[in-house]
Amino acid sequence: MSGVPDVSPADSWAALEADPNAVLVDVRTDAEWNFVGVPDLSSLGKQVVLIPWQVFPTMQVNGHFAEHLRKAGVTADSHVYYLCRSGARSLAAGQAAQAAGFPQAFNVADGFEGPVDHEGHRGRVAGWKANNLPWRQR
Repeated sequence: MSGVPDVSPADSWAALEADPNAVLVDVRTDAEWNFVGVPDLSSLGKQVVLIPWQVFPTMQVNGHFAEHLRKAGVTADSHVYYLCRSGARSLAAGQAAQAAGFPQAFNVADGFEGPVDHEGHRGRVAGWKANNLPWRQR
């Protein structure tokens, strides 16, 4: 596979549900997980893998990202769906993962919160939350 295709949140959920080897990796920061929430995969018998792509507060790229994927049990055979706030960091993480030997990378389009709406709020227009997919406060 070349490149990291965008997959809608609903299609990502369906893939996670259908494929026992599919994994959701949330690449946001600790602060985002704690204050905004995280996807809830418990009804699928899975847990989201939390590995920051960039480390808060400096936002430097996590130089151990691929190592953390391996430690979390992600393999080259895993279909891995990367999620961030709006889809940019997760795309970069998926590209880096492909380069590190995880070829089956998918970007969850619009991320967890999606773009801002006309009132400047996220989570209402597109993304995981706007698609009413399960999530919880951490």
